[in-house]
Amino acid sequence: MSLEYASKQPEGFQNHIKNVAIVGATGTSGKYIVEALLAKGTQNITALTREGGTTQMPSGISVKKIKYDDHSSIVSALHGQDALIITMNARAPPEQQTKLIEAAAEARVSWILPNEYGYDNANEALRNDIPIGAHKVQYTNLIEKLGKSSWIGFTCGFWYEFSLGGGEERYGFDFKNRSLTLFDEGTQPIPTTTFAQVGRGVANLLGLPILREDEKDTAPCLSDFKNRFAYVSSFVVSQKDMLEPVLRVTGTSLSDWKITHEDSRERYQRGMQILQGGDYHGMVVAMYTRNFFPDGCGNHAETRGLDNEKLGLPKEDLDETTKEAVRMAEDGSLENYA
Repeated sequence: MSLEYASKQPEGFQNHIKNVAIVGATGTSGKYIVEALLAKGTQNITALTREGGTTQMPSGISVKKIKYDDHSSIVSALHGQDALIITMNARAPPEQQTKLIEAAAEARVSWILPNEYGYDNANEALRNDIPIGAHKVQYTNLIEKLGKSSWIGFTCGFWYEFSLGGGEERYGFDFKNRSLTLFDEGTQPIPTTTFAQVGRGVANLLGLPILREDEKDTAPCLSDFKNRFAYVSSFVVSQKDMLEPVLRVTGTSLSDWKITHEDSRERYQRGMQILQGGDYHGMVVAMYTRNFFPDGCGNHAETRGLDNEKLGLPKEDLDETTKEAVRMAEDGSLENYA
């Protein structure tokens, strides 16, 4: 926008996003984003799904079918949308996101949230050390090159329930065998965010006014986040910090657990070697471990500061969330998450 205040815009200017399209509306993070958008009830939500898909969508949202090999079908589905949220499996074909971004530019969608939900991909050291991070930069670069949309990345760290309960390769916990691998001494804190907080964060972000009303208005607005990352977190905790609520909610003591240590740099290198051998689990090991390095690169709460207050995010209960993570680990719920 050439003028910085809403009061100076031409007559008819709408200062809030009204129409939101989302890819991956029933996916791991997408379903929580949709739930939060529906709870706010201020926007029209459209799910973009592949033609022929049979996934049941939640009530209250519209559905438009697209074909990734038919550019015009995506452009048509995006006409009239103010924002596009992209949530995809990390192993989805990379050209799919490219096609969505190109179609959004042609349809003149003003805002795009690319598939950026995780660690701080604006941190050059992390981006260089984690192959999947270097790969993501092409999408934000493409959005800026096309020049029709602005992008916002959503840095939330790793999902807490998924990462705590998802096996030793993530936060080091193995609930089935009651074992824990501490990376170094297990004292390096990182931000981590619940599924629900991710949903609320995205919904509240897109609920902000696009511009401040006038020079007296100091409240946050969407344009504050133009072409940059929003930084949020539920908890900033180390592995040892996580262990405390785990012991409480499981009714166990340290003597019930087998606790070992592994050098974080050696663990990272081991993960990279596994990945180079063609096993994607190596990426998971390397990606998580790199964020726990003692250099602090994985702690965006410290290096960037958090936008929780700007986005009106509530404080959460670590014990209650840990209880949910343990439940999901024990009943097999996390097997359905990608």
